[in-house]
Amino acid sequence: MLTDDQRYSALLSRDRRFDGIFFVGVSSTGIYCRTVCTVKNPRRENCTFYPSAAAAEQAGYRPCLRCRPELAPGQAKIDAVGRLAAAAASHIEDGALTNHSVSDLAASLGISDRHLRRILQQEFGVPPIQLAQTQRLLLAKQLLTDSTLSVAEIAFASGFSSVRRLNALFQKRYRLNPTAIRKATHLPQDTLSCELAYRPPLAWPALLGFLRGRAIAGVEVIEGDRYQRTVAIGGHQGWLRVSPIAGQAKLQVELSASLVATILPVLTNVKALFDLAADPMLIADHLGDHLGDLAIATPGIRVPGAFHGFEVAVRAILGQQVSVKAATTLMGRLVQKFGTPLQTPIPGLTHLSPTPAQMARLTPADFSGLGILASRVRSICAIAQALVHGDLQLTPYADIDATIAHLKTLPGIGDWTAQYIAMRVLAYPDAFPASDLALRRALQVEKPAQVLQRAEAWRPWRAYAAMYLWQSLNKLKELE
Repeated sequence: MLTDDQRYSALLSRDRRFDGIFFVGVSSTGIYCRTVCTVKNPRRENCTFYPSAAAAEQAGYRPCLRCRPELAPGQAKIDAVGRLAAAAASHIEDGALTNHSVSDLAASLGISDRHLRRILQQEFGVPPIQLAQTQRLLLAKQLLTDSTLSVAEIAFASGFSSVRRLNALFQKRYRLNPTAIRKATHLPQDTLSCELAYRPPLAWPALLGFLRGRAIAGVEVIEGDRYQRTVAIGGHQGWLRVSPIAGQAKLQVELSASLVATILPVLTNVKALFDLAADPMLIADHLGDHLGDLAIATPGIRVPGAFHGFEVAVRAILGQQVSVKAATTLMGRLVQKFGTPLQTPIPGLTHLSPTPAQMARLTPADFSGLGILASRVRSICAIAQALVHGDLQLTPYADIDATIAHLKTLPGIGDWTAQYIAMRVLAYPDAFPASDLALRRALQVEKPAQVLQRAEAWRPWRAYAAMYLWQSLNKLKELE
């Protein structure tokens, strides 16, 4: 909890640790900014601070064209109320209120309308509809600035029912016509490019190294410092490419034009995959006291998330008691047999991962010849069926205790698998697969209980501690 004077100090120093944590409205200009804005510092008496861009806009401020609030990183939540609010915001960002009501969203989260409105007001300072409108407008502003899409395409991609509605809200909120902020771009017409910001530092090589060892043949390709994959969302299929922007705390996301209609969930999934909402300085301040040189050696480490929750869950099941290489091989075989072929301009990207619906229809006999143990097959089919029937949700910010408990009722899924899924799919920063052999090796202990005892001091960031420990083993292998 910061005082306004502390927030103003962070603004004066352009402290990136607070980028996206709060925004400042400047009464003398009518504009709101990020803490990293490079414009001349405003006077203290002209500043009002807001917990979200939506709250600043509700107060009548329009977004700064220089620091671009739409690029600000999100906030990772660790407490129960914060995670529930983040879950609601994530669904809204995915377009949940485009075709459904606030009541529908509340029901999907297992809470009342009133409680949903209360937690969003508490965390973001605005009601659900206001949050949705701001997210749509900021995405439209980003696409107007960074893409060659027509205004009509941008309107529908951002969740607006018509160009007229986009124009009306733009004029009302920003006092601008959408075409007034367009800029020339030189991208091919069959691609779309967006930027996503993060709080530095970001250990991009370590993040890619983790994903490279687990890259699914046909679905993911990592070349140099670029991550590439196939994508299927909402009936739309295509590909994406992600790479760091030199000298800036941003990632460049390039999408095939076929994914424009689903850009909201695509960008949400990219943020989850690369853990862009993390606050690395806060995590390092806590873990540095306990992990020492391990934390110092790889500043800005992230917990790789999941672009598709089911995909990572299947990969976790295949990884039970086998090497990373063996599990990756099995996953590649599974995709080649059950995945959907897809043509892309990127060599090596040839298939879409099988969906829960596809896998739920299979029988054990269908897995013949893949080299996957019968127990693993039962687990994969069981988790697919649970997802199809709606008994299980594998999305960021899903209820931790309930999801872990449900996972452990499924055949062949124990604590290691459930915790690994919580760590990567549910975005739970305190998930910790204590029985992991590599963690025991890194800590030089023999029993999971000893690992748990050591890890108690790392709460609530045990998932990040696990990444530091795994990274230390990778560095040891390099030395060997």
